[in-house]
Amino acid sequence: MTKSTTAKPKSPAKRAHDTLILSIRAFESRLDAEQEIAMGFAGDEAGVLRIEGIGYFEPDIITFYGTDDGGMRTQLIQHVSQMSVTLRAVSKKSSDEPPRRIGFQLNAGWTGGDSGDGSAS
Repeated sequence: MTKSTTAKPKSPAKRAHDTLILSIRAFESRLDAEQEIAMGFAGDEAGVLRIEGIGYFEPDIITFYGTDDGGMRTQLIQHVSQMSVTLRAVSKKSSDEPPRRIGFQLNAGWTGGDSGDGSAS
């Protein structure tokens, strides 16, 4: 007798998270050695977020964290129905170091900040 396994449907947050990871990986694959990925905010005065990670809280919250133009730790918490993400190529911070790539670090099991608990700490 075979045991039937039914996959749990993805939440809107999980689906958006997985799509963002694929988009980030594809975007980074087209950057040159002098560019890194950042996310543009709505409105020119809002600046950009140098993405260090993304996460989600089921069923419908997406989080982005990193640093802003001034080097301040920044986190955006957004409902999936409001999500509109602009990926941007920005000059890398230091000419002495290789460009930072995050796409390979992002995986479908990660749900938050450095501690892995969804925080940005």
